[in-house]
Amino acid sequence: MAAIDPGAPARPAVPPRPRRTTRPKATYPYLNRELSWLEFNARVLHEARDERNPLLERVKFLAIFAGNLDEFFQVRMAGLRQQVEAGKVARSPDGRTADEQIAVARKRVLELVADHSAINVSVRRALAAEGIELLDYAAIPEHHEALRQRFLDEIFPVLTPLAVDPGHPFPYISTLSLSIAVGLRDPETGERGFARVKVPQILPRLLEVGPSRFVLLDQVIEANLDALFSGMEVEEHHLFRVTRNADFEIEEDEADDLLLAIEEELRRRRFGAAVRLEVERSMPAATQALLRRGLGLAENDSYEVSGMLDLTGLWAIADLDRPDLKPVPWSPVTPPRLIPPDEDEPADVFAAVRAGDILVHHPYESFAASVERFITQAADDPDVLTIKQTLYRTSGDSPIVQSLIRAAERGKQVVVLVEIKARFDEEANIVWARKLERAGAHVVYGLVGLKTHSKTALVVRREGSGLRRYVHIGTGNYNPKTARLYVDIGLLTCRPELGADVTDLFNNLTGLSRQRTFRRLLVAPHSLRSRFLDLVEREIGHAAAGRPARIVLKLNAIVDVAVIEALYRASSTGVDIDMIIRGACSIQPGLPGMSERIRVRSIIGEFLEHSRIWSFANGGEQEWYIGSADLMDRNLDRRVEAIAPVEDHDAQARLAGIIEVMLADDRRSWQLQPDSTWLRTETIEGREGMIDTFETLKEEALATGAVVAAPRRPGAGAGSLDPRA
Repeated sequence: MAAIDPGAPARPAVPPRPRRTTRPKATYPYLNRELSWLEFNARVLHEARDERNPLLERVKFLAIFAGNLDEFFQVRMAGLRQQVEAGKVARSPDGRTADEQIAVARKRVLELVADHSAINVSVRRALAAEGIELLDYAAIPEHHEALRQRFLDEIFPVLTPLAVDPGHPFPYISTLSLSIAVGLRDPETGERGFARVKVPQILPRLLEVGPSRFVLLDQVIEANLDALFSGMEVEEHHLFRVTRNADFEIEEDEADDLLLAIEEELRRRRFGAAVRLEVERSMPAATQALLRRGLGLAENDSYEVSGMLDLTGLWAIADLDRPDLKPVPWSPVTPPRLIPPDEDEPADVFAAVRAGDILVHHPYESFAASVERFITQAADDPDVLTIKQTLYRTSGDSPIVQSLIRAAERGKQVVVLVEIKARFDEEANIVWARKLERAGAHVVYGLVGLKTHSKTALVVRREGSGLRRYVHIGTGNYNPKTARLYVDIGLLTCRPELGADVTDLFNNLTGLSRQRTFRRLLVAPHSLRSRFLDLVEREIGHAAAGRPARIVLKLNAIVDVAVIEALYRASSTGVDIDMIIRGACSIQPGLPGMSERIRVRSIIGEFLEHSRIWSFANGGEQEWYIGSADLMDRNLDRRVEAIAPVEDHDAQARLAGIIEVMLADDRRSWQLQPDSTWLRTETIEGREGMIDTFETLKEEALATGAVVAAPRRPGAGAGSLDPRA
């Protein structure tokens, strides 16, 4: 093996690609991205409706839906509003202006919010039958005295009522916080006033008044407003909630210090423009108008909600210790080739990888026993010289980061690209970056103009008279918590060409390299788009020649215009295309003469489908790829992504088996119809589903691997079907 220089400077200098400000208009049928995403969230909501799911699983999906919708407004609707305010007239690929997209999205959101509230009512009824009650304050007079005392002792001291009058301007209201709009009257003067009381986020939303019996914190505050407004008459009180723009862009070329620039933008995010006002349906129109004026919102930015506001608060119910109302806990298995020789001796990952590539499938197979073990062994092995890794999102107690810190402290060269522009994880990533720097690691904060989204790790090890490179390329983040909840694929290999490619990729990320071509790796923004389109064209050629021609794509989203047009062309020339798309899908299947060979399905259930898998029949010599990128313009043009070929025959067979199960699923799957609606597969087939992807793959994992320790309980929100993922 040729010697490798493991060194790499820590300052990125790769020039950014020009940023595309608008997407081209599609010349073929194109489903609107925002509406398609809302339909994904409707499929999430279906899981809360489905009475076959365990009851607390249904509660979890109510909370997931609410959190997803929050982010839709924070990012997607906020972006559309910015276009309107900037006077932009550009249209989306389906031909809609930003105003038109806002209007049609609002109509669908109103329908979904109504469904959400109605399902919550039925779920609460089912919970009560199981001894779990979320009670209305007015219905528990026997607890009022104790709750009054608790209010005075624990809640009152942290409340700050803010009046609105000529001497008190409309107060700043933080994003996603609950507030109470209070109408007051002075009994001495008869004058009426208005005040806002924030429901403190530092206190639990649900207050326990008995075993598994809860009352809402906001209702307790509302019942005791007299203590806050002594001498005044409380004429009305209504709950409301504000959502603000949480997206931002850094002028990276002008920033002297990207880290400081990100920290400043994080502070500014708190004061982003309001984009949504949620109110209790009982709130009078005049009060709603007062709030909208104070927030700078229009009438169509207001959403009336029946029942409980902000159902993300239901995570406290979903996390209750009631195993009888939850799915049977899943314990990931150790991959067969990484099972330790005995209980007291850990697996030798390097030896296993030298024997052949290892494909790992999380959460069916243990992240700790595979990827974590790979990095841990590298940190502790005296023959390892260098560890390089990308970190996009990770957990607050990440064993991987601890291993990287330990390796740096032991004198190994540790190079970590921490993407501090990962939306909503910026602050956590800055903390990790500084800890790694203090330990002596070389830390790069990402590239100017691009987000580094690739999931890659490189270990350089001295073996005999040379060096060998070990590589992990994955579809998911190096996050041990989400690895128990997100379905992801990872490839552990020491193939020389992939090792050389990943080395070149890191030199691109950390140094002055301008390399644009790679041996086996498909890398965005350099070659990924063109190579994917080439692969599609190759299938078209095979179909024309009468050879096997088929494309299978498993993705989180597909919205890129050029890619969709290429797939339409492939279908119309005889290529069969099967797509498994979790979220936004802008391609329209089943159209005669254009997409009748395209089939699209989506699978929603216990775990979040996050892996990206490509397959091309290639005239009978089938090729498989895995990696970090979805087929979106941002992934292809504005991110650093890595897609790797899977060339090991056993690994290819595993991928084929996974796809086969998902295409056969008739319990958790939905199919996209030619009229753009999604139908549950069991509805189409007219019988109750028999094949559940998640249960089938669990059974297969148990048949081949070794069960590891019982799973840790994830924190609230950890199971979110996160559109950011």
